[in-house]
Amino acid sequence: MNDPVIEEIKNILKELTISRAESEKEMAEIKAMFKETDAKFKETDAKFKETDAKFKELGKKIGDLGDKFGYFTEGMALPTMEKILEEKFQIDTIMPRFTKKLRGGNFLEYDVFGYCNGDVNNAVIVEIKSKLRYDDIQELTNKLYDFKNIFPEFSDKHLYGILAAVDVPNKNLIDKVEEAGLYFARISEDIFTMNDNPKARDFNK
Repeated sequence: MNDPVIEEIKNILKELTISRAESEKEMAEIKAMFKETDAKFKETDAKFKETDAKFKELGKKIGDLGDKFGYFTEGMALPTMEKILEEKFQIDTIMPRFTKKLRGGNFLEYDVFGYCNGDVNNAVIVEIKSKLRYDDIQELTNKLYDFKNIFPEFSDKHLYGILAAVDVPNKNLIDKVEEAGLYFARISEDIFTMNDNPKARDFNK
């Protein structure tokens, strides 16, 4: 005759064994789920990195395209800009994309820089933009203010600035250009025409 206590203990042990097996199975399933989730996270992270790389590549292509358009704009403008500089300011030395290496390895660049010697003794900096923005006005005036310190050899010249643009989204910007003491030039049918500006400044004074 079986002892009831022993039988009960056997049943409890049997249930514990079953429960442990079920727990181990559940743990294995949970581990598998975590492993699958981790794999999906890694896959998602790889896709994010791939997308980020594509965005960077696209940004570079857009930047390169902008540079190419800038060169194209300057190339179209240069012949008529040279004529304006010669007739208006008697400039006889004209240097497109004039650059100077600064301390620290940085470069300063002017779209066009021209000057002349003698009685007239003028110097002109020209910045050419595909689309005129307010920041362009400040950028050019800063270059003109800094010119004397960067080029002391030209400090005796009358220094003027011309801001030229293809597109002017806000007509009030032209007034802002002239109020800043700059000349404004605009392209039409591949020819630049420049406004006269009684408020134009000699930035070397």
